[in-house]
Amino acid sequence: MKIGFIGTGVMGSGIIHNLLKNGHDVAVFTRTKSKADPLLEEGAQWASSPAELTQQVETVITMVGFPQDVEEVYFGDHGIFSTVTSGQILIDMTTSSPILAEKIGKKADELDVMALDAPVSGGDIGAQNATLTIMVGGNQTAFETMKPIFDQIGHATNYFGTYGAGQNAKMANQIMIAGTMTGLTEMLVYAKAAQLDLKTVLETLSNGGASNWSMENYVPRILKNDYTPGFFAKHFLKDLKIALDQAKQMQVDLPATRLATQLYDNLVNQQGLGDDGTQALIKLWWK
Repeated sequence: MKIGFIGTGVMGSGIIHNLLKNGHDVAVFTRTKSKADPLLEEGAQWASSPAELTQQVETVITMVGFPQDVEEVYFGDHGIFSTVTSGQILIDMTTSSPILAEKIGKKADELDVMALDAPVSGGDIGAQNATLTIMVGGNQTAFETMKPIFDQIGHATNYFGTYGAGQNAKMANQIMIAGTMTGLTEMLVYAKAAQLDLKTVLETLSNGGASNWSMENYVPRILKNDYTPGFFAKHFLKDLKIALDQAKQMQVDLPATRLATQLYDNLVNQQGLGDDGTQALIKLWWK
């Protein structure tokens, strides 16, 4: 398949690598071309704008930072919708607003193209190893067409329904992760204060009822003072704010998620550590 991919960050680069490995022709666009150079060396082709990229491919996948970036990429003067043609498939894999996903879906319907919102979970490791979990909403025909491609970049893909449903599933995922991230940081703070060997604590908890993906993947990084982003703290804060906004509209109270949002807001906006990984939350306690 001829695929266009917009966004070559930590996650996008891993996905693009796997698409190339599976024999797809991939055109890429990102705002800073140098960030795409390693992918161009692997065989990806460069497009100078979202509009130009869309003209070259059957399917466009976007994975950018924030909802405002998604809106610009789709609706901007040189955006995807300025050059789409009937029958194309548009897939936004950014974790973004369900409301924006609905807006994109409605516009796609007007232009006789098919849209999916398909955010993922699994972090940089999942993107690199093609073990992502993919949560999909939108056009069901497009989902069935793209399922073999999703299977090449992930190990679990589920369809949840109409436009925005994939994003709502991802919000549920992020709410759960918020709890595991606060739990693993407080666990480390407590274990350190109790003068326990932290590597032994991790080994023990990983084999018991406290085992979870975040602890097993991020605690080893913390113990090595590795705060490089598998997932940016600033992006996780964005996700939690979206989740709280959606919950408010549905009249659902999420007190634990509110607290996690306050902690990440401190990390990102008070401590200035938004470009660290989500595991940097421990820095609120460890200096």
